[in-house]
Amino acid sequence: MKSTTSRKSTFFVILALILALTYLAFFGIENYYGDIRQVYVKGANDIRWGIDIRGGVEAVFSPDKQDVEITSEDMDSAKAIIETRLVNNNITDYEVYTDNFNHQIIVRFPWAADESDFDAQKAVQELGETAMLTFCGNQTQTDVILKGAADIKSAQAGVDPENPTVPLVLLELTDAGKAKFAAGTQKYLGQQISIWMDETMISAPTVNNVITEGVATITGIGSAEEAKDLADKINAGSLPFALTVDESKLQIISPSLGSDALKVMVIAGAIAFGIVCLIMITRYRVNGVVASIALLGQLAGSIACISGFFPAVSSFTLTIPGIAGIILSIGVGVDCNVIAAERIRDEFRRGKPLDAAINSGFKNSLSAIIDGNVTIVIVAIVLMGAFGSPDSFLAKIFSPVMSLFGTSITGSIYSFGYTLLIGVIFNLIMGVLASKLMLKSISQLKGMRNPALYGGKKNG
Repeated sequence: MKSTTSRKSTFFVILALILALTYLAFFGIENYYGDIRQVYVKGANDIRWGIDIRGGVEAVFSPDKQDVEITSEDMDSAKAIIETRLVNNNITDYEVYTDNFNHQIIVRFPWAADESDFDAQKAVQELGETAMLTFCGNQTQTDVILKGAADIKSAQAGVDPENPTVPLVLLELTDAGKAKFAAGTQKYLGQQISIWMDETMISAPTVNNVITEGVATITGIGSAEEAKDLADKINAGSLPFALTVDESKLQIISPSLGSDALKVMVIAGAIAFGIVCLIMITRYRVNGVVASIALLGQLAGSIACISGFFPAVSSFTLTIPGIAGIILSIGVGVDCNVIAAERIRDEFRRGKPLDAAINSGFKNSLSAIIDGNVTIVIVAIVLMGAFGSPDSFLAKIFSPVMSLFGTSITGSIYSFGYTLLIGVIFNLIMGVLASKLMLKSISQLKGMRNPALYGGKKNG
């Protein structure tokens, strides 16, 4: 009896969880203290929209270098690093152009969702920093021990294992950097080694022992967010020269579509979603109801991953290709539920009773659903690896192949791959697991045991 009762309640538990996720993903939780907005859970209003919807800033960068020959390779390198910094900050709707003749780099990117003062100078400041990390003896930059990408392989933000409230950046050194750091810590044993970002000293820890493992840590960082920003700058690489902004050419970009267009898209999307659900309910009855609930959960999960709802997932810039990725993943979700519903109908035609038809229908549809979804997951991963930040995990996997074609950071394609991937992942969670659990549960309720409600013949 307990087992049956538990199964009957499963539908209502999953329904409540999906409705709660949907509400929070779209509306979030926030409060106002006077004019100060305090966000506890991010919702759809916290999504960073692309330039067409929200507008942004355009800046013209020029090398802070006089009487020095600047090659087209230098300009291309600077462009690639700026693109990497933008993608590292989840800004995928950007435009970066190089003017090799005038030695200028033009950058356009959207405002963040919570930016209301439109401080253009602040928005572009970090993009032009050289971001050259050096380790030097004592507290001067005269004796350089480690410098830049030649010695520092990668960086990762973290916390002190002995004190989780203290943020730090863990560095992995190259083979050359490992040897230099071992010699440097031997030379300055009992003294300080200072760590610099460009001309700013970050920290100056005392060397207590010789470090030969090829790792180093940076402490004395203000917050976890600052640690992540520092790690991102190190991973993106240092610019070949500092870039200054021509303030006379710094301008705010007005949205070409605007918030009204966004409202139209939202309304059109809601109507289309409702029509799809109505068709599925009309054709597949209870199966269609369950499928519609699962699709709602899939959509809510995708929005949550874009808005920054989950603490581990930063807010993501939603572009037109990104919206296309969500739409395509919803289409895959519809297909997933249709396949399962049709397989259940086939089992009824073979004369199986209700419970057996549902179990066999999901079992027989699983291979087709998994094959289709895994194929799309692979495509999405390849897109993110090929067109995303070079220091990302996926990019490192594909680097042996993509290195043959040069740097290919394209934010709009990366955005499409990202939304497609998370949409398909939530489709597998909602359209396969949640749908099966809900359908098996609701079929145990009194009054819901008629096979006609699931595509079979009416009892009696």
